[in-house]
Amino acid sequence: MADDIGKLVLRLTLGGLILLHGISKVKNGVEAIAGMLQAQGLPAALAYGVYVGEVIAALLVLAGFYARIGAGFIMVNMLFALALAHRQDVLALTKNGGWAIELQAFYFFTALAIALIGPGRYSINRR
Repeated sequence: MADDIGKLVLRLTLGGLILLHGISKVKNGVEAIAGMLQAQGLPAALAYGVYVGEVIAALLVLAGFYARIGAGFIMVNMLFALALAHRQDVLALTKNGGWAIELQAFYFFTALAIALIGPGRYSINRR
């Protein structure tokens, strides 16, 4: 039972925090992301994928409805974020000694954990 409560806490934390980013994108658009993609020679339309990674996937993880798939989408979203916006920070530390990409790493590795261990008993379909 404690394992399942731990999985629930993990899911609610990741899904809730990522969803806040997604809500911001819904309100403010994805033009900045489209610009970053175009600067790398990629189609601007890929920017709409952020809605999958930060809204739909977050809701899947929160509900525990195909949470492993949702976690996978979040991982892909974080890889894009690292490649487009945080590439120069991968080996950097902040002035306080923290890893410059610790938030992105937290999201990625938390999603990886959910993908590996599943959503637990307190989920819609336990997948």
